Amino acid sequence: MQFVLDTTGQSPDLAVIEGVVRALDPAALVDLDRDTHSVRIATTLTSGELRTQLHAAGVPAEAARLVQLPSDCCGGCGG
Repeated sequence: MQFVLDTTGQSPDLAVIEGVVRALDPAALVDLDRDTHSVRIATTLTSGELRTQLHAAGVPAEAARLVQLPSDCCGGCGG
């Protein structure tokens, strides 16, 4: 699943965010979109699991800030 965490007005610590996400999903991808001031997260975690992990690390991740993106199927797997 893909998520966008709105970090407008903050300086997110990507190392912290990546660390808590990858603790449960070692294959997760985390990066910063400097144009939108948001953190992009690709993970197998559910929104609830992700929100819990981020809150535990002190990262604000209220439902209004953490948005799950619709599935972006490229069709490459044939599924």
